[in-house]
Amino acid sequence: MSASVEKNFLGFQKSGKTTIVPISIKILTVFVLLILISCLTTNFITLVFTQRQTISLTNELLVYQLSDLYSNASNQFQISMYSQNEEDSLNSVKNAAKRDFSKPHSIAIGLKSDGDMLFIVQQDKVDPWDAFTDTEALGKLNESYKNAVAEGNPERVEGSIIFKSPAGEEYMGVYKYHEDWNCFLIRAEMRSDTRGELYRIYLKIIGIILILTIGFVFVGISVLKLLFSSIRTFTNDVYELHKNQQLEKLGDSTQVTAPIDISGASNDDITYLAANFNSLYMNTANLRNIFQKFVSKNVVDQAYNDRRVELKGEQRQLTILFTDIKNFTNRTEVLGNEIIRLLNIHYNSIIGIIQPDEDRGENRSKAFIGSLIGDAVLGVFGINGSKDDVDPQKSVDAVSCAWKMTRKTKLFRQKMDERKKELENIGRFNAQARQVYEAVKIDIGVGIDGGEVFYGNIGSNRYMANTVIGDNVNSASRIEGLTRFYKVPILVSSYVRDEVMKVPAAAERYKFYEVDTVQVKGKQVGKKIYFPLDTMQEDEDYAREFTEEKFEIFEEGLKAYYDGDWKTARSKWKKCDMTVAQVFLDRIGLKNAPAGWSGIWIMSTK
Repeated sequence: MSASVEKNFLGFQKSGKTTIVPISIKILTVFVLLILISCLTTNFITLVFTQRQTISLTNELLVYQLSDLYSNASNQFQISMYSQNEEDSLNSVKNAAKRDFSKPHSIAIGLKSDGDMLFIVQQDKVDPWDAFTDTEALGKLNESYKNAVAEGNPERVEGSIIFKSPAGEEYMGVYKYHEDWNCFLIRAEMRSDTRGELYRIYLKIIGIILILTIGFVFVGISVLKLLFSSIRTFTNDVYELHKNQQLEKLGDSTQVTAPIDISGASNDDITYLAANFNSLYMNTANLRNIFQKFVSKNVVDQAYNDRRVELKGEQRQLTILFTDIKNFTNRTEVLGNEIIRLLNIHYNSIIGIIQPDEDRGENRSKAFIGSLIGDAVLGVFGINGSKDDVDPQKSVDAVSCAWKMTRKTKLFRQKMDERKKELENIGRFNAQARQVYEAVKIDIGVGIDGGEVFYGNIGSNRYMANTVIGDNVNSASRIEGLTRFYKVPILVSSYVRDEVMKVPAAAERYKFYEVDTVQVKGKQVGKKIYFPLDTMQEDEDYAREFTEEKFEIFEEGLKAYYDGDWKTARSKWKKCDMTVAQVFLDRIGLKNAPAGWSGIWIMSTK
């Protein structure tokens, strides 16, 4: 499709304000997250077990180193007994202990039961200890000594210990009581040294995982793009379908086509889903296309947009156009069943004028076909907008449609004339052909009125109709009937005239000339009717028949007619040389205005 695709800053398509995230991105994102969570969790569990194993190995190493320290302390004690130099012996013990230090905060302590330190050896010289401040740990050491003495095994005072330095750092280590030196020998490591090493290893593993994951993402994107290329194509097609609102543009001649191109797609379940979407779309589009041929398009739009049609209506300011074929009954008698073909030809042109395709931009007031009644067509103008809107454009559109219908019907009659000449030339225009010719040479009248009417759906939940009801609807029909009497193609009410005059361009084009004041059967007051002269008329016959000069003379006669001066009226009407003037001349004859003349012509029939 040719329409451009709107995208956000990430390059994703957008439908309105909603970002459309490709399914491949979602799958890849979930997959990557699962891999990351799995890897990180696995490594964390490994870290925990490794830490435990490390602590166990550290304890074993510390026990081994403590054993060496214990042996060295025993030897140095014997040496001090001979040399009487305790300080040198303790220095030898400390030097021996320091040789086993491997971590930044390794420590060895000779701790008295009262908390005094016989000696202390630290790898870290920045924060030297001046005392053993962890009284809780000291209490546990003394408690273990008491228990061993109570059991008769004072030489078995040993075990693991956790304590804190004066700075609050936590240490873990092993201890053994030395009877000669009368102290607890402690070999320990700061816990954070062990943990820090493990965390450094863990961070390296995380870095490796992230690097591998990024590489996997790029590989995965390439693979998924290949696997889901058809989905991307399908999504673009559906996106363009939504963007262009193709269902909204269906018309009588619309050829419904599948919105998704699956010609090059693989035979998988996604393609199967796209094929079913195409089938569903085409069925829906075809049903809507058929549906709108039987009811007015606005009802179809309402059903499509609201997903339902309700029994409701409202008062609206609308313009009503009514047109039918003159002498239709006689034509039916001649043509029989062929009258349907004639009606379809006629309706095809008339309906296209009232309700043109939206892409032609001629249906500004959203005119629609209110109903088809035999040979009559009811057109309704002004549906767009709210019920409070009063748009005079609807009457302009109605008058414009009336002239288009009139010209279209005349062109059809001209074609029949051409066909008649062809038959005459070959000697086949007999009496029967003449009857058919007269029957198909149709002419129409158009009546237009407007005002406040009821517009909506009436009926029941089982069957309903979209229609307009009101006195102005009936008036449009009666005005159309008067076109036969006054021998003019179009007649409108003062409502229509007033609205058209409010639109500057239309007021310049159309000149309204009063034809008569008529009181139709069933009404108590007279109604003025007007002929809308199109000053830009392209048809030469109409241009000769209906001119401003003739109508100005006609209206001079009409004024005299209203005033009861029928003699002057006759004089004027004879000069204007118009068919409508002859109607008045036949009406008044050589008579004078009757007594009590009001200027209103009272019709005895509808």
